[in-house]
Amino acid sequence: MPKFYIGTAGWSYKDWVPSFYPKNQSAGFDWLQFYSHYFNCVEVNSTYYAYISPKIVDGWIKKVSDSDDFIFDVKLHQDFTHKRNYDEQKNKVVRYNLDLLAKAERLGGLLIQFPYSFSFDNSAVHYIQRLRDTFQNYNCFVEVRHSSWKNKKTLEFFKDANITLCTIDQPQIGQAMQFEPVITNDKAYIRFHGRNEAAWKNSINNYGKKQTYEQRSERYKYLYSPGELIEIEQKIKSVQEKVKEIHVIMNNHPQGNAVANAFELIYHLEERDKIEIPETIIKAFPRLKEISIN
Repeated sequence: MPKFYIGTAGWSYKDWVPSFYPKNQSAGFDWLQFYSHYFNCVEVNSTYYAYISPKIVDGWIKKVSDSDDFIFDVKLHQDFTHKRNYDEQKNKVVRYNLDLLAKAERLGGLLIQFPYSFSFDNSAVHYIQRLRDTFQNYNCFVEVRHSSWKNKKTLEFFKDANITLCTIDQPQIGQAMQFEPVITNDKAYIRFHGRNEAAWKNSINNYGKKQTYEQRSERYKYLYSPGELIEIEQKIKSVQEKVKEIHVIMNNHPQGNAVANAFELIYHLEERDKIEIPETIIKAFPRLKEISIN
């Protein structure tokens, strides 16, 4: 059996109160500390939007000190993936924080997420190789969203470069990559964006326009059904013997949907042993009562 790291994309969401974090929080209550009591990994998305201070990273490390196997998967800044405009100073800033986590044995790897517009060609392959060389000391998980990457050359390149090709679940619009786990090294990284097709199409139409947090998040508003989770379980288990680690990240974050589905996948993927689940999320998602030891 591989080691499963199951968690969510981010942990700091106001709309997770009170569906996950309690409404009446005591003095000193910390969201990350609470989160790390129930999950063993988190995908850090704030690093995509900003270059984080090392003091903040040190704070993360201290807050998860009671969770022995907890790791952070860090998302690379958009300067590297979407704008494709970076320099050595930006490299150093990213690597410094990654090294802080690595030294504390808290680093899972670096998520390098490209947009749908980043389609397969030789220049795109060379660009990924350039990033791999830049971050050669870390596990690299690369997400591409365009189906042009579904070919033999992609598999050969990712295997030769020792890069994990992310598996993603997203609405099947245009030439979107399908949800089909593909293994390119000894790790798997699987991200779930939800299947809210209507909202996803609407977000494409509004790309570049000024939007509120709720508007930007609408496309991720989706709760996977019990039947869909069984399908997901079967696909993940079909490749589990090929890898040593499987990272499962739920990005359907609005209203705590990601938290609920993450708990359900822990149950499904770890031999259906009942798990510890806080009363807050059970109250918001009553079906979790069936898998809770509470």
